[in-house]
Amino acid sequence: MDHSNTKSNFSFYLADEAATLALGKKIATVIQPNLVIFLNGNLGSGKTTLVRGILHGLGYQHAVKSPTYNLVEIYKISRLYLYHFDLYRFNDPYEWEEAGFRDYFNTGSVCLIEWPENAVELLPAADLRIDFQILESGRNIVIHADTEAGEQCLKHWPDTESP
Repeated sequence: MDHSNTKSNFSFYLADEAATLALGKKIATVIQPNLVIFLNGNLGSGKTTLVRGILHGLGYQHAVKSPTYNLVEIYKISRLYLYHFDLYRFNDPYEWEEAGFRDYFNTGSVCLIEWPENAVELLPAADLRIDFQILESGRNIVIHADTEAGEQCLKHWPDTESP
């Protein structure tokens, strides 16, 4: 996994699924309750794989599935609730409101949102924004800090080169 960074973002080249899972585990070391994380990328870019790595890094040992059909998958790890949303099928941003998803955004949770652009005008601001780009071989991932809470996460990023 190659990477570069600035104060507000980190960029990674991920060669394969194993590298994506490893990055997720690394992200797990810096996330904290009350974070909103947007996951931006095309179908098949690795968003759910990254979430699986985050969950495994937090100690979750069970299967992790895409929330495409359920819209949200809920995980409880110790005292932390992690909500993994997939808004791909939303046709109207107000579907998010009608589904009651606002209630999931609280101080004891981390909310990871795939396809946030489908309800962005109603969603809370992202603390971290993770952009996925499919390359001919592998993926490029950029993690942006968009709030002070996001900056704090990146400030505590492990210095090690490997995942």
